[in-house]
Amino acid sequence: MKPSIRNGYTLEVLFIAGIVAISFSAIFIKWSQAEVSVIAMYRLYLANLMLLPFIWKYKQEIARLTLRQWGLLVVAGAALGLHFLLWMGSLRFTTVASSTVILTLQPIVVMLGSFYFFRLHANRAMIIGMGIALVGSFAIGIGDLRLSGAALYGDMLSFLSVIAISMHMLLGKQLREHISAYVYNFWVFAFAASLIALYNVFNDFSFGGYAQSEWGLFILLALIPTLFGHYLFNWLLKYMNASAVSMAILGEPVVASVLAWLLLNEKLTLFQLGAGLFILLGVWIFVRYGKETNRE
Repeated sequence: MKPSIRNGYTLEVLFIAGIVAISFSAIFIKWSQAEVSVIAMYRLYLANLMLLPFIWKYKQEIARLTLRQWGLLVVAGAALGLHFLLWMGSLRFTTVASSTVILTLQPIVVMLGSFYFFRLHANRAMIIGMGIALVGSFAIGIGDLRLSGAALYGDMLSFLSVIAISMHMLLGKQLREHISAYVYNFWVFAFAASLIALYNVFNDFSFGGYAQSEWGLFILLALIPTLFGHYLFNWLLKYMNASAVSMAILGEPVVASVLAWLLLNEKLTLFQLGAGLFILLGVWIFVRYGKETNRE
């Protein structure tokens, strides 16, 4: 059922719930001792296992998918899988605060993709906001380089994951105009998980032998940040533009950093805090005052 968009309350509540859900992802990953690619594979396969009982309801829609739509689903899934590999890998080298705050560059990358693929034009506010956010991101990289080269490497992985998830969202916006949230998510998750599974086979990573606590974390990742986070945001793409949905990433570093402080005993340095706020300011200006216009 389509939510009431007139007052916007339903969308706002779901939007906030999704932000809280995805913020737990970094915590669960930090707690796990498994390879990040194994974690990513199982969070997606288990999410699909939870969705599987409903697939019969959508059998006719699946049968109507065109060859082009199947191709786009594969590419969208590959982009999501690559995002998980890169971002989850970044958490092994840098802090939750640094990794998640770099993800806030996502709305800018999504908008740049919209300019290129959908022929949209940026106004001055977008350019100013983009510049401020990029300066903040550069500052985090310089600050983490002072801590260790590994931290900077983690920051770079996080930034590359932004490119991948932005491609995923742009494709998702196009596909969700004609495909239900269930069909889109089920197949994108399946293709992403299968790509990561091939990566695990190639690297000879074990598919089993994990402790019960690890399986518990896999299930929590599938349920909370994947279904209540990524699935929800992909559903919202039907009713909101891709740039607006990507704004959810603005709340993640705030919630994730608080959770990391409470649950992981990670501390925020003043430099990290200042650079992070600089990025948030830039992206806020970009989204709040920026306007999309079609190029002639």
